[in-house]
Amino acid sequence: MAGSLPLDRAKKRTGLLMLLVAAAMVALGFASVPLYRMFCQATGWNGTVQERLNAVAPGAVAGRFVNVRFDANVSPSLPWSFEPDQNVTRVAVGARQMVFFTAVNNSDHAITGSAAFNVTPPQAGQYFVKIQCFCFTEQTLRPHERVRMPVVFYVDPGFAKDPDAGQIDEITLSYTFYPVAKPKTAS
Repeated sequence: MAGSLPLDRAKKRTGLLMLLVAAAMVALGFASVPLYRMFCQATGWNGTVQERLNAVAPGAVAGRFVNVRFDANVSPSLPWSFEPDQNVTRVAVGARQMVFFTAVNNSDHAITGSAAFNVTPPQAGQYFVKIQCFCFTEQTLRPHERVRMPVVFYVDPGFAKDPDAGQIDEITLSYTFYPVAKPKTAS
């Protein structure tokens, strides 16, 4: 009987430890999406661009240019038209650039959408810096309303020095608009 007391304590300790591990795994499961997004935005991993609101472009790198292509898509469940005002632009690495996209609500009622983006090739994502963007911001368009939305960006000068980026002569910035099921209401 005396030997079973430490065994009972060990079983309770092991059970408590397993319960804590399970709780930590559940918490990590809920936190994984925002943590992954922050990681990708901070590192540019997997084609995720850097976002630096109100950043100042450092200035053009002499002799280094890259074409930036713009791609616009809309979920089939969103009755909008969405396109870039220009399909491609040639930019000096380090120079500030502004482009516009146009969205049109083709329905007879107001609809809210939100755009997700990515950059290809993925190794260029860490150098593509958005200063101003409509992505991840809910956009509510009235029936048949047309809006122009700016994107202000630059390609970080580190791009010109990176041997993995040396062969890249075109970067594609792609947006896809999705409907927002429950739009945030203004308070």
